[in-house]
Amino acid sequence: MFGEFWVSFPVKDVMKTGEFYESLGFKPDFEHGGKDVGVKFVAGSQGTIVWFYAEKVFEKFARVGIFDAKKSAEVLLSIYVESQEQVDEIANKTFESGGTVFGEPGWAFEWMYGCGIADLDGHRWAILYKDESKMPK
Repeated sequence: MFGEFWVSFPVKDVMKTGEFYESLGFKPDFEHGGKDVGVKFVAGSQGTIVWFYAEKVFEKFARVGIFDAKKSAEVLLSIYVESQEQVDEIANKTFESGGTVFGEPGWAFEWMYGCGIADLDGHRWAILYKDESKMPK
C-alpha cells in the first residue's frame, strides 16, 4: 500500500547542509534539488529518503511557518550503526563539521551504545549501536 518513506527538514543553507551530512558518510543527491531547492540522502538499509529543503521551499510544501530547531525539537530521529567505533566516529565528525554533540557517546544500557548529535540547523539525531548478544531475552 505504501511506497517510499521520506522525511523532510527545513534548512538555512542547502549546500552547507549537504557538505555536513556528506562528512558524516551520507551520499548527497542534488539531481532533483540544487543549492536553492534541496539535497536528498538515502539513509539506512531500508532506503529512507531524507530531504533537506531550503526554508522557503519547505514552507511552501508545509504551508506553515518553521520552528527554530535549535530551541525546540519536534522529533528525534535514530540511526543504527554497525559498531561502537562508528558512533564515536560520527560524534567526532559532527563536532569537526560544525554540528553539535548534545549527548556524549556512552552506554545507555548494557547493550546499547550511542550519542546525540544536531546538525547545523539544530535537527537532532540519535546514533546508536546495539550489541544484540547482550540484549535481554
